[in-house]
Amino acid sequence: MNREMLMLVDAISREKNVERDVVFGAVESALAQATKKLHQGDVDIRVAVDRDSGDYETFRRWHVVPDEAGLQLPDQEILLFEAKEEMPDIEVDEYIEETVDSVPIGRIGAMAAKQVILQKIRDAEREMLLNDFMSRGDKIFVGTVKRLDKGDIIVEAGRVEGRLRRSEMIAKENLRNGDRVRAMIMEVDLTLRGAPIILSRSAPEFMIELFRQEVPEIEQGLLEIKSCARDPGSRAKIAVLSHDKRVDPIGTCVGVRGTRVNAVTNELAGERVDIVLWSEDPAQFVIGALAPANVSSIVVDEEKHAMDVVVDEENLAIAIGRGGQNVRLASDLTGWKINIMDANESAQKQAVETDASRKLFMEKLDVDEEMADILISEGFNSLEEVAYVPISELLEIESFDEDTINELRTRAKDALLTMEIAKEEGVETVSQNLRDLEGLDPELIPKLAEAGVHTRDDLADLAVDELTEITGHSADDAKTLILKAREHWFAGQE
Repeated sequence: MNREMLMLVDAISREKNVERDVVFGAVESALAQATKKLHQGDVDIRVAVDRDSGDYETFRRWHVVPDEAGLQLPDQEILLFEAKEEMPDIEVDEYIEETVDSVPIGRIGAMAAKQVILQKIRDAEREMLLNDFMSRGDKIFVGTVKRLDKGDIIVEAGRVEGRLRRSEMIAKENLRNGDRVRAMIMEVDLTLRGAPIILSRSAPEFMIELFRQEVPEIEQGLLEIKSCARDPGSRAKIAVLSHDKRVDPIGTCVGVRGTRVNAVTNELAGERVDIVLWSEDPAQFVIGALAPANVSSIVVDEEKHAMDVVVDEENLAIAIGRGGQNVRLASDLTGWKINIMDANESAQKQAVETDASRKLFMEKLDVDEEMADILISEGFNSLEEVAYVPISELLEIESFDEDTINELRTRAKDALLTMEIAKEEGVETVSQNLRDLEGLDPELIPKLAEAGVHTRDDLADLAVDELTEITGHSADDAKTLILKAREHWFAGQE
């Protein structure tokens, strides 16, 4: 049997043009799998085949794990202190082995062994082909549609296959067998059988790479695409920057008579592309991203990373876009939350904010309405600003002398301290039962306390929109937390 094994290894090695050692590894794996079936539990078996004689030995082995880790796989692991009783010099991550009876090659059958070995060879060939393909450094996968697989499309390029999932396709496309396809290589998942290369035609990276291929100036480093936002198959925006003053970034990407941008559009099922000039100034970047709408004014809120953008009535629909598409893409492109409003809405919001700031200053700083309005007109909207901005800025206010400024700063600091103490006292009223709720971030406790939520029942009684307003969480996260708080209501019920 040992001679027959060597003949089998040599035959497969020649037939498949692979090294004998690879085939021997497949033989060892086949024998190990057969031996495992003779043991109870999920044991770890190793088979060692002599490459010259064909003789082989079989071992059961245990992986040495730290004592504090415990046994996660009892049939395959041993704690360090137990292992040291057998081998004093052994260390963590090494193995203890014990010789067990070997399975005769006849027990698994020559044909069965050959099938297992051939499968191992096919896997090795597949991995070799994949490694060769990926070593070329291609970012775009070019192939033809081979078949459908549970809604996904399998794309073949030579002997390598990629998987284009339904969620990564362009909605209006109808790809059929034999169609030529280009898609972005997103990742390689070797656990997937057949098509381990994950593809996408809807990812922003795909559009960026298409422009890179159509616009040589990008590859040369003269231009750079800073960001991209897409509504796949419908509309997209890209932000470009020129590193050479002689190169017009927008015109270069458009190309002569639109040839370059049209090439990208045609590849993406007619997806229209707005090319935007990137700017270091976030406000200027947002204004450009909202094109073709004209912006009247813009207010930046650094703390909330949001902007209130004011447009006139005739530009309102353009700025928002069909179904909110234009403002959504502009927000994704710039990374800023954008609130579109007309002049009346802006004035109303500003009036509300001004009134809130006025009341805050009058109450906490103990000043009259006139002095509060002076602070607001000079751009102060919070107690922190009054307390901690450089005193030189306050001295620039003509209506205030130095004594008044020092008094205002002192009152602002005292008010902040009082508010912080009150907040800490409020936190102390939050029950331990609520604090221990799984999934509750400790940073939320002060917000809940301030809103009057002190027990698990208080939280459970909230509606989703109430909790989102308190915490700023998404509706899904708020719903999950509320349901978690309600679990004790139904404990013990069937």
